[in-house]
Amino acid sequence: MAADPAVDPTVRSLADELEQAYARGQVLPSPPSARERGLTLETAYDVEAELARRRLATGHRAVGLKVGFANKAMWRILKLETLVWAHMYDDTVHAVPASRATLRLAGRVAPRIEPEIVFSLSRTPDPAATDPAAVLTAVEWMALGFEINDCVFPAWKFQPADFVAAYGFHTALFVGPPRPPRSSDAEALATCGVRLSRNGQLVEEGSGKNALRSPALCLAELVGALSRQTRDAKEARSARRVTTEPLVAGDLVSTGTLTTAQPIAPGETWRADVDALALPPLTLDVT
Repeated sequence: MAADPAVDPTVRSLADELEQAYARGQVLPSPPSARERGLTLETAYDVEAELARRRLATGHRAVGLKVGFANKAMWRILKLETLVWAHMYDDTVHAVPASRATLRLAGRVAPRIEPEIVFSLSRTPDPAATDPAAVLTAVEWMALGFEINDCVFPAWKFQPADFVAAYGFHTALFVGPPRPPRSSDAEALATCGVRLSRNGQLVEEGSGKNALRSPALCLAELVGALSRQTRDAKEARSARRVTTEPLVAGDLVSTGTLTTAQPIAPGETWRADVDALALPPLTLDVT
C-alpha cells in the first residue's frame, strides 16, 4: 500500500511496527511509551488513525468503537482525563445469534477475554446527555459480548497511549443475541451482575458498575470525549486534527469489561451469564 505523505514519519514508523507485530504474532521488545522518545496520547491516536486508514484502504469497514480504561479510579494514577478508544471492523466483529461461537487463537500472542455490554446506535447520541435513560434513547439494541484482546508488549505491561496505538488490543468481538433497550435498563445496567466461567467453573463475578458505573454512562463518556476532541481540533485549527469521526446510527460501541480480563488458551470453553438484563448467556469455545 502506498504511504500517505501527510502522515508524520514517527507515526508511520510506529504504525508499521505494530501492524507487523500483530500480523506475525510477535512480541515487541518494549512498548513505545517506555522508549527514549516516549509516546503521547495524541500521537497514539494518530497511530491508531493511520492503522484504521490502512485497514479501510484494503476494503475493510469500521463498524464502531471499543473503549478502554473505563475505570475512573485509574485516571488520576495514569494521568487520564477520560477513557480511551479504538476502532472495530467488519471482519473483527461477529454476530452470534445462537449464543455460541468458536474462536481460533492461531497467530495471537497473549489473548485475553472480557465480557462486555455492546450497544448499537439508532442515531448520534447527544454529547450533553449524562443521564442513563437519556443516553439509551440513542440505542437501537443492546447485547452481551465477548471482547478478545491481544497485547504484543512484554508481560501485558503498557500505558494508555500504548493501548490506543496498538489497535486498542482489539482482535475480535463476539456479539450475542440483541434486544431493544427497555425503560428498566437505565437502572439495571448499573446493578446487573455477570458470572464468567471457564470449563464450567466460576472464574470471576463482575458488575455493570465496573464499566464507569454503568455501560450507559460509559457510552455517554465516550460521546462526550469525542465531542471534546472535535472541539479542541477546531479551536487549534490546523495544529491538531480529529482522529475519530463522531458516532452515527448503526455504529457499535463495546463499553468496557465487566470483570478483569482473563487469559485464554485452546481447549477452553468460556461462558458469561448476566442477570437483571434479560440477555441470554454467551458461550465461546476456544481452539
